[in-house]
Amino acid sequence: MVISELLQRSPIRVLEQSISGGLKAGEFGVIAAPSGIGKTSVLVQIALDKLLQDKKVIHISFNRHTDYVLVWYKDIFTEFTKKRNLENEKDVRNEVEKKRVLLRFNQEGLTVEQILKSIRALIKDGGFDADSVIIDGLNFSAIKEAHIAAFKAFAVEMGVSIWSSCTVKGAEPLYDKRNIPVVIKDYSDLFEVIIVLEPKQDNITLTVSRDRDASLSENLALKLDPKTLLILEN
Repeated sequence: MVISELLQRSPIRVLEQSISGGLKAGEFGVIAAPSGIGKTSVLVQIALDKLLQDKKVIHISFNRHTDYVLVWYKDIFTEFTKKRNLENEKDVRNEVEKKRVLLRFNQEGLTVEQILKSIRALIKDGGFDADSVIIDGLNFSAIKEAHIAAFKAFAVEMGVSIWSSCTVKGAEPLYDKRNIPVVIKDYSDLFEVIIVLEPKQDNITLTVSRDRDASLSENLALKLDPKTLLILEN
């Protein structure tokens, strides 16, 4: 199978179709769930899809060492391609790695302004013309609405899309009546898309709680395999 066919058959196409064609430049999306449900896996699969389209991705991790993130990329790439018998797999993997930059920040040690300054320098001064920014492990309980607004403004300024994980935890209820995580409900309008991962008996479902100006609670025609955490079509 060639890359074009792999991309055409990717479940990410179904995800994009379910959220008005996917995130566009200047837009901010969230994948929300409790710890260990599959947020990182979904983010990596979204990133790999971009990389296979010859686009550049900056992956920021706040709670994992970059070696850990690399393992996610390696394992998911292997799982994703072995089922489809991708031609020139090693060459494709090498090209993918050239288009990805992994960054690790300590949220307690840096301000949002410092983090954005570093990313801006990578794009502008470093010549890394990123299409997307992935943010994993950001503690939404420890930041303010102004910080999220700054990330959103950065996406617009730099012409990138941003996908972030959001860990929901603490006392019930974890979600409001719109199925929006309580931790972000006061500024949920800053996100174009909010997707919630919900563990079921034999799978993990993806539910769209927000798609641009619409508040929804619709299950996507997708689910996660509870063993591999790969996105599967129903």
